[in-house]
Amino acid sequence: MARKSLTKPRKMASQKRSRATVDALVEATARILVKEGFDKASTNRIAEAAGVSVGSLYQYFPTKESLVAAVIERHQQEIMQTVRGELTGILAQPVEQAIRMLVTVAIKAHRVDPKLHRVVAEQIPRVGELEKLATFNRENYTLFMAYLAQHRDELRVEDLELASFVCVTTIEALTHNAVLHHSKMMSDEKMRALVDEASRLIIGYLKG
Repeated sequence: MARKSLTKPRKMASQKRSRATVDALVEATARILVKEGFDKASTNRIAEAAGVSVGSLYQYFPTKESLVAAVIERHQQEIMQTVRGELTGILAQPVEQAIRMLVTVAIKAHRVDPKLHRVVAEQIPRVGELEKLATFNRENYTLFMAYLAQHRDELRVEDLELASFVCVTTIEALTHNAVLHHSKMMSDEKMRALVDEASRLIIGYLKG
């Protein structure tokens, strides 16, 4: 049976100098992932790019998978900061406005370092961190379900858990593909049109 890859840091950085080393390693990993891909992101290559010794790298990270996991964690935190800030007060909004806000925020979230987002999306299954990438993770499902529950009288759907899954997954898929795989054809005007069309799709499903 194959040994499971170690994706957790070996130790946490507490002092200013050690935190700087960890930050340099994570940043170097991100740069190499974007420019060269997962297969070329060896620990030797990462240490060299970060300007530290391999021995220093191994003090904090046991494998390159653990470094990739740290990159994913940092990227996820950046995304969620965008999402949380933008969605403040959404529970009080009418359905039409709330859905437009969700679609718009999803586009903004995917525009947080989109090159890294694309690479990370391809590498997550290889480092066992699948649950950490989705822009709309459990926190967003919970928020959306809470919204639907508060506006239940305006909706035709009855199974709010299923409706939340359908809506959040649809928004995620549309915005992910638009930003990461069709960015050249997606002008600002087309992105606005995407918000219109995706919102019409979701609102039609929810309200009938």
